[in-house]
Amino acid sequence: MTKGNSTKITDELYGYMLAHNPPLDAVQRGLVATTYEKFPDVAGMQSAEEQGPLLAFLVRLTGARHIVEIGTFTGFSALSMAQALPADGRIIACDVSEEWTRYGREAWEAAGVADRIDLRIAPALDTLRAMPANEHIDLAYVDADKQSQIAYWEELVPRLRPGGLIVTDNTLFHGTVLDESATGAAAGVRAYNDHVAADPRMDSVLLTISDGPSPRLGLRLRDGGRGQPQPPPPQQPPPPLMAGAGAPVEPVEPPTATAESSLTVSECPAGQSAGADDSAMGRLTSKVSSQVRQRNS
Repeated sequence: MTKGNSTKITDELYGYMLAHNPPLDAVQRGLVATTYEKFPDVAGMQSAEEQGPLLAFLVRLTGARHIVEIGTFTGFSALSMAQALPADGRIIACDVSEEWTRYGREAWEAAGVADRIDLRIAPALDTLRAMPANEHIDLAYVDADKQSQIAYWEELVPRLRPGGLIVTDNTLFHGTVLDESATGAAAGVRAYNDHVAADPRMDSVLLTISDGPSPRLGLRLRDGGRGQPQPPPPQQPPPPLMAGAGAPVEPVEPPTATAESSLTVSECPAGQSAGADDSAMGRLTSKVSSQVRQRNS
């Protein structure tokens, strides 16, 4: 096996990467700092800083309007995606903790996007199974209990519109996916990765974007249906919202901290055979180029 990239991600190189990404705004940075202050023992569950701009990029790139998030924690990822949504876009955010998510509610209010986020405090599978069965989800972000990920996948895929994305965090799980005797969450991630790779409805690629002592990001891009034609989904109205509440978060300087993460992105195609110019990556590249041209015109 030939390893194509041996670059080690030092703290300095990681800082360079962050400096050349879209910066977090005051509300985002304040939420990151608050999470480490209030929940230092579990703050690693927060999506890595660079994942916020990436999720926002994917929302804009796909033109997503209907998003489902499984595992909201203190709300950083939901905040990042909501800020990238159009005014009529909606996120259904699933979590089981009022304690964690109340800080998210405060940040969403402070950022002016609380009306785009419908927080459901309930088991995510219950929320998913109560949704319409038709293809209506544009983007899903899965960052929750690892042993339930296959069940989440099976509820999401039939509801994903052609061209939609499923993004899953922690797909390398700190490197423990290499352990064939893994148990618990690590075993759940291993089983999920195998399940996703073998799913005949979707094509997958798993990429390590960052691999070193700093955060790790694994990207899996999926092109669903393996080239089989699919009809366009009917347009669905945004689901009703539960308004967020709380006082604005005061921006503070975040502590120096890193969190290990990995990410999966899954795409379902628009129904054409994938050729050299019609691959999932080709479609994404074309869309980026088109957006750049529109922005510069």
